Amino acid sequence: MHRYANRSEAGRELAAALGRGRDLGNAIVLGLPRGGVPVAYEIAQALSLPLDVLVVRKLGVPSQPELAMGAIASGGAVVWNEDVLRYLPSGDAERDRVIARERAELERRGLAYRGRRPPLALSGQTVILVDDGLATGATMEAAVSAVRQLGAGSVIVAVPVAAPESRERIARVADEVVCLQTPAFFSAVGQWYQDFSQTSDAEVERLLRDGGA
Repeated sequence: MHRYANRSEAGRELAAALGRGRDLGNAIVLGLPRGGVPVAYEIAQALSLPLDVLVVRKLGVPSQPELAMGAIASGGAVVWNEDVLRYLPSGDAERDRVIARERAELERRGLAYRGRRPPLALSGQTVILVDDGLATGATMEAAVSAVRQLGAGSVIVAVPVAAPESRERIARVADEVVCLQTPAFFSAVGQWYQDFSQTSDAEVERLLRDGGA
């Protein structure tokens, strides 16, 4: 196990792994903002693939926003964390307000990152979903569900590092998972990077422009 210098280095290592023994001629690389986009950019550049973004938002418990009760992705896909939901009141009003707020944020970010450029068409394509790591896997599961609803032919999830149980969770919904490290003692994605500084919206926009999205 080793720590990546930064997200760019992690992306280059992932690109090398993805490029071995796969026909990715019709693939599209989708980065999950913010931190997944610098990783995805390196993959798209190394493999000469188109790059775009798929916005995913955590759905926080109303009284404890940092605790994820689920996640929502562009296209309307919602994934719930049943382990958390069982401890919440059965009424749906608060939950619906959280979804409405995060859906508005999805739309805002999609417009900010992509401008008026339409999203890449995914129908029948191999989609490579990229993030800088998997902690719980909830946001990535929502992303997989979203691209399937948008007609993706197959879905490859590519991450530099993941908690073992999260990798298994995503392996149940994706066609393939390419993960370079699954450390037994995993507390946070950031512990596996020397530089895990926050990716800005401006950097996401720049990488998408440079990547041709």
